[in-house]
Amino acid sequence: MSKAFDNIVALLPMKANSERVKGKNFREFLDKPLFRWVLDTLLEIPEISLVVINTDARHILAENGLVETGRVMIRDRKPEICGDFISMNKVLADDVACVKADAYLMTHTTNPLLSAKTIRAALAQFGQAHRSASADSLFTVDKVQTRLYRADGSAVNHDMNNLIRTQDLEPWFEENSNLYLFTPESFAATNARIGRKPIMYESPRFESIDIDDQEDWDFALNVARYIAEPKRI
Repeated sequence: MSKAFDNIVALLPMKANSERVKGKNFREFLDKPLFRWVLDTLLEIPEISLVVINTDARHILAENGLVETGRVMIRDRKPEICGDFISMNKVLADDVACVKADAYLMTHTTNPLLSAKTIRAALAQFGQAHRSASADSLFTVDKVQTRLYRADGSAVNHDMNNLIRTQDLEPWFEENSNLYLFTPESFAATNARIGRKPIMYESPRFESIDIDDQEDWDFALNVARYIAEPKRI
């Protein structure tokens, strides 16, 4: 993959508490703490020069054997941007203001199955789009091509009186919060990880699992176990 940016910094925010799955960032997931899955994946990618962890849990990270290195920076989260109701864009703004980069990659500890292959492919697509000035940011999505309804039972994306095959429906795309790519300039324009001219990147379905609640945790864990099993003929 040709390198589009000289300095790519990955932003991996991490808080101590979790509302729906207590302590999930540090809970054992298969054979290691959940946070280590995506962190180890990011460190596999040579294009990423630095991983920045903005956290209120430096002591818990240390208890799990993680300290700063040449490629891992741990930033103590400011009190005014701590809490469950703080916009993630405010946390990112603090990192962007303090850690300079040509491009930023943002992901979550709750995306343990996101692969280095997918991240590098997204980086390549974004780099090409940025060079041609056709995009200023990228975010991952899940493709939805099924019949959708509003809460009142009315159809969203199809005609109930003219039933067609689901594969012939207009596809919709759901932001899955797995991966965001943006530049300092695009962030400054919107104060957000999605700029004014974004492109979407469809990530593999199993990789796009985001752990939000216990049901997600159980599903992701079963998928991880399946992937880890040796293939049998």
